[in-house]
Amino acid sequence: MQFHHHGYVSGDPGVQSAAGTGIDRPADLPDEVDVLIVGSGPAGMLLAAQMSQFPRVTTRLIEKRAGRLVLGQADGIQPRSVETFQAFGFADRITAEAYNIGWMNFWAPDPAAPERIVRTTRTEDYALKISEFPHLIVNQARVLDYFAEAAANGPARIAPDYGVEFVDLTVHHEGEYPVEVRVRDAAGERIVRAKYVAGCDGARSGVRQAIGRTHVGAASQHAWGVMDVLVETDFPDWRIKCAITAAAGNILHIPREGGYLSRMYIDLGEVAADDDHRVRQTPIEEIIRRANEILHPYAIDVKQVAWHSVYEVGHRVTDRFDDDEESPRVFLTGDACHTHSAKAGQGMNVSMQDGFNLGWKLGHVLTGLAPADLLRTYSAERQPVAQQLIDFDREWSSLMARKPGEITDPDELSTYYLATAEFPSGFMTQYGPSPIVGADAAQELASGFPVGKRFHSVEVVRVCDGNPVHLGHHARADGRWRLYAFADADGTALRAWAEAARAIIKRFTPAGADPDAVFDAKAVFPGRWEDVVDVPELFRPKSGQLGLTDLEKVFAASPSAWTTADIFAERGIAADGAVVVVRPDQYVAHVLPLTDPAGLERFLAGAMAAPVGAAAR
Repeated sequence: MQFHHHGYVSGDPGVQSAAGTGIDRPADLPDEVDVLIVGSGPAGMLLAAQMSQFPRVTTRLIEKRAGRLVLGQADGIQPRSVETFQAFGFADRITAEAYNIGWMNFWAPDPAAPERIVRTTRTEDYALKISEFPHLIVNQARVLDYFAEAAANGPARIAPDYGVEFVDLTVHHEGEYPVEVRVRDAAGERIVRAKYVAGCDGARSGVRQAIGRTHVGAASQHAWGVMDVLVETDFPDWRIKCAITAAAGNILHIPREGGYLSRMYIDLGEVAADDDHRVRQTPIEEIIRRANEILHPYAIDVKQVAWHSVYEVGHRVTDRFDDDEESPRVFLTGDACHTHSAKAGQGMNVSMQDGFNLGWKLGHVLTGLAPADLLRTYSAERQPVAQQLIDFDREWSSLMARKPGEITDPDELSTYYLATAEFPSGFMTQYGPSPIVGADAAQELASGFPVGKRFHSVEVVRVCDGNPVHLGHHARADGRWRLYAFADADGTALRAWAEAARAIIKRFTPAGADPDAVFDAKAVFPGRWEDVVDVPELFRPKSGQLGLTDLEKVFAASPSAWTTADIFAERGIAADGAVVVVRPDQYVAHVLPLTDPAGLERFLAGAMAAPVGAAAR
């Protein structure tokens, strides 16, 4: 964390100074806003936290609840989400309170006595094998709390407007505030006009209905009960994630944070075609009875039910994630545009990435950093991801719902769990070519940073102090692009590239702003940190009101007393070096040779607006 560059800070450095709309922010919802977020779920709260980094943009979030969420439905946090939490500054804190999934056990009928279940397989979880971040379980309400804190502590000081309900909206496609939104609060109904609206209001989204978008898909004929419970039990794996298959049905058992609480998804069986959702009225006593029937010869004595529900598996994707292909003004995120089962642990995770994808784009368009056409890429990028999620969840749900007689390979579920690990982790998303994703013609220069996929961090040594740091962890969700310049052996090509890049970066940076206000350029040298002495001026920018030199943008790759990895070897960086361009949402936008600064300029000319007239952040 860097601070003091605007002057001495004696308080919490995580609380940024208020700026722009964050200064004297009005308590009441204004009549006109730049961005209106509807709903305070995972996508909405992340979006608010991101927009708080753009204090020249007036952003408000309305939520019909009277206050914060108390009992969250989602709880699975995939490694990609923890990686995102790192960018927002709270990964360590939420990891400390969460349950870390280290193992997953699989139970099935005992061949010698099929009425009993026995443990058949124990497998390690996938997270730390493919990422430096763990696979966590923590209440959705706590995730929202952390994002709410990030939003409130950002320069724009964004806080939810609770007790305000969305009624409907009309898009006029003319005027400065073309979206007319009707809302209702304790005082009655009123109109709020917005430049853009983000519908983060769940599966029954009023925003989706208002723009005429529809869910495509159907519910499967299978129901599950879910409950968060405190119990006494003789089941030996109560604090280990388990998939349990029995003659009486199936259970997905997930320990929760705190050491005592657990979540159980209990198979309620096939649903009759004429059920008309009556299965949703299944009493908690019946759900507990089914659970004990499946767990035989073990049992649970439920002392308290913190929360429970019944749902029917549904797989739906909305036909588009915005209101207009040419000039979108209204966007859908999370459950408002994709619904699926909860058992793959994807809903909250994918929803947050919807918000991350949308947030920086709105910020850049509204501050003049990018053309409005940038917003077309939201639906184009996120809709295919949602469809991939539906396809994956359909297969996983089908495997989880099988009866013992349908299972030919007892290890099939555990094998599938590990073989598909990168997808549920959130690491298989790859955006295709667009104005903000370049071609992969130079991919061989940095084979471990695939264009269109998220930037996969590796430890490096910070040259100014010799300390080990993860290169990707140095980047925050502050709306800036990252330019990682990996040096050639003697640094000749790096120096030439840096000189040319200074002029390019200046072209796309607002007049009067810090030189790194839009592009955070970092250099990584292939040798030892002690040997790095000739550093181009691009990587020593002066920032802040005091004009202090930032010394933390230069790194070395060779292992040191505190590191073992070499990022050049780990990520296939060519000996001649490379430039890796990374978007504000952590996805690799381009890989270029050091010898082609003109290629960087061409790419940015398609992604950015120049000359820039507004301040960046």
